[in-house]
Amino acid sequence: MERSPMGRSPMGRSPNGEKRELPKYKCHKEVRAIKISDVTRDPSGVSVTITPAEAGYGPFQIDSDWMRRFNDDEDDMGYFVVYKDGYASWSPSKAFEEGYTLIGDET
Repeated sequence: MERSPMGRSPMGRSPNGEKRELPKYKCHKEVRAIKISDVTRDPSGVSVTITPAEAGYGPFQIDSDWMRRFNDDEDDMGYFVVYKDGYASWSPSKAFEEGYTLIGDET
């Protein structure tokens, strides 16, 4: 896969070999998420403690498997994201904030 000349979109190739931008999609998913202030690894390696940046939420533990998705960038701790099927992931702040709008705490 190649980068486009502007460095924005990955490029694919058409069946005849011409460069072609990949199809574009718009996100329409609802997720549960919270901005991360800190991530602490349990010395045993079994769990990770996430400290939310938002007031009113305390630290919580999750399975250490989540760390494979975490970027561990001190300049951007990003967001802890949980999809409807229960899959927990990580998103960089800029990508999350550009792609999602807070809709409230509806169940």
